Amino acid sequence: MDDSVSVDDERYMVRALELARKGLLTTDPNPCVGSVVVRNDRIVGQGWHRRAGGAHAEIEALQEAGDQARGSTVYVTLEPCCHFGKTPPCVQTLIDSGVKCVVAAMEDPNPKVAGQGFRILQDAGIEIRQGVLAGDAQQMNRGFCRRMRTGRPYVLSKLAMSLDGRTALESGESKWITGERARQDVHRLRARSSAILTGIETILADDPLLNVRLGANSEQLNQPLRVILDTRLRVPINARIRSEGEPPLVLTGSNDRVRASVLRKAGFRVFRLEIGGDGMLDLPAVMEYLGSIGMNQVMVEAGARLNGELLVQDLVDEWIIYQSASLLGPSSRSLVQLPQLERISDRVELQLLDFRQVGKDLRLRYRVDCSTGA
Repeated sequence: MDDSVSVDDERYMVRALELARKGLLTTDPNPCVGSVVVRNDRIVGQGWHRRAGGAHAEIEALQEAGDQARGSTVYVTLEPCCHFGKTPPCVQTLIDSGVKCVVAAMEDPNPKVAGQGFRILQDAGIEIRQGVLAGDAQQMNRGFCRRMRTGRPYVLSKLAMSLDGRTALESGESKWITGERARQDVHRLRARSSAILTGIETILADDPLLNVRLGANSEQLNQPLRVILDTRLRVPINARIRSEGEPPLVLTGSNDRVRASVLRKAGFRVFRLEIGGDGMLDLPAVMEYLGSIGMNQVMVEAGARLNGELLVQDLVDEWIIYQSASLLGPSSRSLVQLPQLERISDRVELQLLDFRQVGKDLRLRYRVDCSTGA
């Protein structure tokens, strides 16, 4: 962080971050951004990016500040944009408003910006300070940052299990392992995601909707894209997943054009990807494709086999496990399907990030612990 950053800088950036969080469920595929305009140690304008295609945070804040923006300091959680997208570049509005200083949490990882916004403002005589609470800003937009830097989305997998690590009875019955509050928590996770990814076996076994259901607020939210990995195009044309919202995307390795046409007419999008040597879809290619179509964060809701493959190939950034205080017994289905281990040293180790109680269940957040060499 810049040595010139003050306690006041952090205080005003905290407010900008609070504003940015208001857009967590609505701005995708754009990042969440908040901004405040400060003059004579007083906030005179506030704003946040509400929805893709709408005014950017700085513009909202400057509009509220009006003439008081001249000679002010503008705090913003992300470097101001300098390119034409769905809205004009923010840097020119900042210059025209006569602001004295711009304090940003972080540089925009978008290659169309990536420091150019700062340079334009500096060339116009505006002081720049950056790095104020950068970690908080990056965490808020982790999916956007990941996609811009690597071309892939941030991936989390949601699993629900009993106390003995089981996800369903031997028959496949799994409703409901966890309680209502945990299920509502899952819907909030879905609402923050660009896409929900599942496998064909989950579609055939459970016929899920995989949409966001948060009561009256659901209509105001962006419903995530539902994505089905279906190597042989077995998804039923009457599957519930296609009943509402944006047409689900079926990713397949099949060349069956007739079947693909039938599914498209039934309300699905179908896109073919290459298959791997095991005859299954190439999962890194799946993630790269989802990144290429603007998916910032992908939430996996799938069975043991797909989750096992994702774990082995280290394609999941975060594992979110809801654990109920119940026992399902040894014949029930396991959490993930992994290759048989020969040595205990080959085990996959996870690092616990945090845990909390959700209703009568526990929510555990893990990532793969790379420090062990696992």
